[in-house]
Amino acid sequence: MCDTMVALGPAVAGGGALFAKNSDRQPNEAQNLEVQPARRYRASARVKLTYIEIPQVAQTHAVLLSRPFWIWGAEMGANEHGVAIGNEAVFARLPSGRTPGMIGMDLLRLGLERGDSARQALEVMLELLETYGQSGNCGHRRRQFYDNSFLITDAREAFVLETFAHHYAVEQVRNVRTISNALSIGTQHCQRSAGLDSLARARGWYRGNGVLDFAASFADPAREAPGQGRLRCARSGEILAARNVRLRAADMMKVLRDHGSRDDGWRPDIGTARTICMHAHPAIGRRGQTTAAMVSELGDSGALHWVTAGAAPCTAIFRPVVLRHGLPDRLRPASDRFDPRSRWWRHERLHRAMLADYPARHEAIAAERDALERKMRQQMGEAMAETGPGAAAVQRQTIAQCWRMADETEARWLKQIAAMPVAQSATTTYRRAWSRLDRLARMPISSSGAVRRKGAQS
Repeated sequence: MCDTMVALGPAVAGGGALFAKNSDRQPNEAQNLEVQPARRYRASARVKLTYIEIPQVAQTHAVLLSRPFWIWGAEMGANEHGVAIGNEAVFARLPSGRTPGMIGMDLLRLGLERGDSARQALEVMLELLETYGQSGNCGHRRRQFYDNSFLITDAREAFVLETFAHHYAVEQVRNVRTISNALSIGTQHCQRSAGLDSLARARGWYRGNGVLDFAASFADPAREAPGQGRLRCARSGEILAARNVRLRAADMMKVLRDHGSRDDGWRPDIGTARTICMHAHPAIGRRGQTTAAMVSELGDSGALHWVTAGAAPCTAIFRPVVLRHGLPDRLRPASDRFDPRSRWWRHERLHRAMLADYPARHEAIAAERDALERKMRQQMGEAMAETGPGAAAVQRQTIAQCWRMADETEARWLKQIAAMPVAQSATTTYRRAWSRLDRLARMPISSSGAVRRKGAQS
């Protein structure tokens, strides 16, 4: 389950576009942040996706990817031309394909690598979809089969692409648009695949003579209901609408951290609601967890991205990335086993230590988190405004300083949280569910915040 949103032009305080996404996947499914450079290929080259090989293009663009460790494709990302894309699992009335093929995350990465604008990335993805369709397992330990929707944007325009199998509908975005785990394009599509009307009529899903309502005809309410995507989509739209035409990166971060209208005192161990900032509770069927988050500021003069590089954005600090400068360090890629040499798992120690008494421990860090991010946004704004031959060096130094501050702060928080008494312990079923996840990942710190003695790693 995921949530993706965009704001364009008049809705953005500084103009351009704002893109944001929470990637919700299985709790131990680490997500790696990486930069892939632009490359040239010979005419006969092929590229191996998660399951299949397809012909490679002559030139690919440099890309920033947030990628589940075992998948070739990505959950979200951006390219050197300021195109950003995020995807959502969606559920149509026709069964999702199970034969290993091209999956939605592969299609997203291909769009970024091959499209130099939102419109071109859309056309690339449509051509690939019509050629290969989409099918295959998209889950890590628990097999999952689904189709995909996408939000594709650059600084000037954005599109929602909703798909199942080879079929699709496209909507051009006006001002603000949010998507979640449900088909949402009604009659407002500006482009669609051939044969949709006849398919809907043949199945008895559409009997009208007007413009086909894509979502009403093809959405499967029973399959999409567990994820509560329509409720989450309405919630993100409500928050952004309240800001009217003054949206900034901080507003997108706030939405990605949202736990619902009753955020004060909210607890991840109680209740069945799926929130935008998703917290897993496997014991009651809430198996998804926000494993990475990203906000992009897209403008004609360049793009500035903010990433958590870790799970649960409410417990993490958004850090700056400018694609042309790469990432500030090269830590070991994460997998589904704890590794202190990977940034994702370093943050996971903090995230899981907070779960023992979430309200009190979140309150202990939230104000400092927000203040530090304000400081970093100000510093990056000044660095991005630099001109002349030394501008690139100033930007790289500022980015490195921001990441260093974030790392030091999260390390200090871990010690602070571990020393806090538990004021209101999480429920027994919640603790047991997370303890099982800790054991699977071989975590040295349990979700109660206690250090594991037997088999602990350092």
